[in-house]
Amino acid sequence: MSKCYYEILGVSRDAGNDVIKKSYRKLAMKYHPDRNPGDAEAEACFKEAAEAYEVLSDAQKRQLYDTYGHEGLKNTGYRGPGSSEDIFSHMSDIFGDLFGFGGRRQRDPNGPVPGDDLRYDLEISFMDAVHGVEKEVEITKRETCWTCEGSGSRPGHKPQTCPSCGGRGQVIRSQGFFQVSSTCPQCHGSGRIITEPCADCNGSGLVNRTKKVNLKIPAGVDTGSRMRLSGEGEGGRKGGPSGDLYVIIHVKPHEFFQRDGQTVYLRFPLPMVRAALGCEIDVPTIDGSSVLKIPAGTQPGHRFTLRGEGVASLRGRKRGDMIVEMQVQTPTGLSKHQKELLCEFDDLCCEQDEEGFFSRLLHGHLGRKKKEEVSED
Repeated sequence: MSKCYYEILGVSRDAGNDVIKKSYRKLAMKYHPDRNPGDAEAEACFKEAAEAYEVLSDAQKRQLYDTYGHEGLKNTGYRGPGSSEDIFSHMSDIFGDLFGFGGRRQRDPNGPVPGDDLRYDLEISFMDAVHGVEKEVEITKRETCWTCEGSGSRPGHKPQTCPSCGGRGQVIRSQGFFQVSSTCPQCHGSGRIITEPCADCNGSGLVNRTKKVNLKIPAGVDTGSRMRLSGEGEGGRKGGPSGDLYVIIHVKPHEFFQRDGQTVYLRFPLPMVRAALGCEIDVPTIDGSSVLKIPAGTQPGHRFTLRGEGVASLRGRKRGDMIVEMQVQTPTGLSKHQKELLCEFDDLCCEQDEEGFFSRLLHGHLGRKKKEEVSED
């Protein structure tokens, strides 16, 4: 008497396909011949599980089995997965490429093959990155051969079906009960043999060509920005689409400006006298120049913010700011007269500062001394 398929898989009669598949996978892994070499009982359990799964995973067979049992299946001519090929074809649904099985999920070796993507590294100036620019570059890539239209065969000839794999691109080798699918070594997975190769592409279906590509680089790009040009990569084979071209931006450093995202930084040299007295200066910006009012007594390292004078976002919505940092310069190479004037200036304004400093220092020292005397008493 045949064993109940539901009992074999350990599932209820109302179990869904996901439950059935999960249970079968668990049993197949447990009783797989590679895990149980020479174990006849494990091999029998493995075949039982495969037979049960084949019936219960097929809606029509399952309905017949539920209604008429094993006899209902016999009347349809079904005798179970007698061969190892049948068993492994069921397992390919469960394990996919986990064990390297061939089967129904493989790509058609004679179908279209998309072209490879290409990468092009482009170096541009700081200002070109800020404002945007158009560049024309030359790309050397493989494109579909015009002579054979990508077939690889000489005009008037067609590729032949590979005799080793029968056009499948895969060959199956047996290791005892276990079967493994691998790429055909004769056709390298293409499923075809080119007996009369095209003279221009030597049978590859692709030829090297140099093409000029116009790049419209938007304002706001930075180092690491990536542009994608669809269909500008290498040509496809067997009628497949071309790949894409990816342009990677590299921005050269600027002599004066620095950048962090949308913010531009500038260190501006300011003479000491102007920092002390205050003034108005023309500050260079990425668009030209801007007037900046410097208040009297500006200290080294003080930063001024120019709103909206930075870099535009790639989406073009809002511009960043520009930060101007004052680098106050101490004069060098003074003439005798300049030194005399500075000494006079020092006598006029620094004496008061020194008196104030020494006075604060003295009072602080005396105050601490009095506190020490009181504590001693």
